[in-house]
Amino acid sequence: MANGLRFRTARDLFSACPAVVSDMKAAPTDQPSIEFCRALLAGRVPEEAITFCAYLLPERAAIWWAHECLGNLAELLGDRDLELLALVGDWVGEPGNPDHRAAVAQAVEVPPPTPAAWIALAAGWRDSDQAIDRAATEFPAAHAVGAGILAGLARVSLADRFAVLSAFVEMGIQMAEIEAQQLSADAY
Repeated sequence: MANGLRFRTARDLFSACPAVVSDMKAAPTDQPSIEFCRALLAGRVPEEAITFCAYLLPERAAIWWAHECLGNLAELLGDRDLELLALVGDWVGEPGNPDHRAAVAQAVEVPPPTPAAWIALAAGWRDSDQAIDRAATEFPAAHAVGAGILAGLARVSLADRFAVLSAFVEMGIQMAEIEAQQLSADAY
């Protein structure tokens, strides 16, 4: 299934998304993207697999993935994060709905950045006509997606962190494969 991915190799992703260089220390290789991601997970800094997945997925899918990851950590999140997750869930379901778009834009204006606030920020960045000036930022939505998931992951106990991290990465890989299948089906 790797052939249908947006980026066939890690090098393809790094070439297409130069901002990933500032988010990761790992150097790109010619490995297929999924294989590279799993190698990151097994490497010295497994958190980079989260970052790689955030860039590997199309933006809307990445935001949904982050929503699902943080949803699995709901007991570790505060009320404001849970409210933001609900807003993001609504936005993903109907990104063109002006009510959802306005709610996301308003939500991201509230500091400080929390795990779900990062995800809401990613949704706001994705909408080019939002009040959030994406051109003024140096990072794509994938940066905020990765930051949100990693901020949520930091709340997980050390004993459980790698298992949760692995589950999140596998979920991201699975979503990338589903997206690839949909792209292939749409091509026919």
